[in-house]
Amino acid sequence: LTRQDVKTMVENLKASNPTLVEELVPSVISIGYLQKILGMLLKEGVPIRDLDTILETLGDHSSVLKDTDIVLEYVRQSLKRTITRRFAEANSLRVITIDSNVEDMIVSSVKKSEQGSYLAMDPDMIQKIINATMEEIDKVKDVIPSIIILTSPVVRIYFKKLADQFVPNITVLSYSEIDSTTQIQAIGNISVPIRQAV
Repeated sequence: LTRQDVKTMVENLKASNPTLVEELVPSVISIGYLQKILGMLLKEGVPIRDLDTILETLGDHSSVLKDTDIVLEYVRQSLKRTITRRFAEANSLRVITIDSNVEDMIVSSVKKSEQGSYLAMDPDMIQKIINATMEEIDKVKDVIPSIIILTSPVVRIYFKKLADQFVPNITVLSYSEIDSTTQIQAIGNISVPIRQAV
């Protein structure tokens, strides 16, 4: 996705929604920034045709634009219908969930810095979570062709970054990105025994 592609998309949107574009581009959101967000969405297989919604969401959350991870989550949540259509089959979603203890460990390991947020977790714990993830994927990979891991919104981006290093090409979605009419069927759960976690 080149800067020129993004510029063309914005020009096309200007024809149908001039106010939105004039308000935000480039005074609040630069073409370069928009290109970065769209690229992050595409990398995770999320269609970017609904540029109206994406721009509106960026405008609504302009106060946190510095933290692209957080902004990306807001954008994804506003695209829940697109995401549901993209990943659900016959309005149903078969997923692996993440145990709440594991989610809590991830949330408590998130550190904030000037550049945004990052995960500062003990390498042993990371290894245990990755091992548990691989085990669950192995159990279900013959049953579901594409692996989807479902987690809470605050955990999604950090788990995705963690998983990408070891298990590329898995989809990580959050509950806030799934349409409420979709049936969710959990066919696996990533958990780490607590006594090991201490």
